Amino acid sequence: MNNPNSVVYIVDDDSSVRDAISNLLESVGLRAQTFGSTEEFLAAPRSEAPSCLVLDVMLPGMRGLEFQEMLKKNGITIPIIFITAHGDIPMTSKAMKAGAIEFLAKPFPKEDLLAAIHRGLQLDETNRAHYSELVSLQSRFEQLSPREKEVMNLVVTGIINKQIAGQLGISEVTVKIHRRQVMEKMNAESLADLVRMSDKLKIQMQK
Repeated sequence: MNNPNSVVYIVDDDSSVRDAISNLLESVGLRAQTFGSTEEFLAAPRSEAPSCLVLDVMLPGMRGLEFQEMLKKNGITIPIIFITAHGDIPMTSKAMKAGAIEFLAKPFPKEDLLAAIHRGLQLDETNRAHYSELVSLQSRFEQLSPREKEVMNLVVTGIINKQIAGQLGISEVTVKIHRRQVMEKMNAESLADLVRMSDKLKIQMQK
């Protein structure tokens, strides 16, 4: 089941296509917003709820694949379902390699479109949850003192307090105090929990 607040954006220059997809979505309880161009879509406010984008490939002005690339460059990670009456294998391959959920040739079975939309909404909901968790992790990490960050970075490598003390030139008792503060500030229930947090933070910093 998708989030009841989810919204599906439809960008197609053919009003009959927009209306048909919008009516289909509303018939299954999904909220839709329609646009005749990518410019209209960009100019409109977007919901904070999980969402996905049904995007025509052959749009006037900026084409669908170019728009997909532009969104990616600007850090907009909304899942995209492409629809087109003029698709080919290279176009499909390029879209899917760039992260599209699906590439559907018009006319397409409504079941295929609905299945792709549900996948897109679920993916966006998962991505938003991961992002929220990461923001919370980063916020807690920034609350650590410089020394606590040093201790955490050594603790997650698995070395013991005595070795940490030697590397940092502090007493083992001080290491234990810092270690306890790190666990409390990071809301880590175990060393394994702290290691997972550290791994997530490192992956983000490498992006």
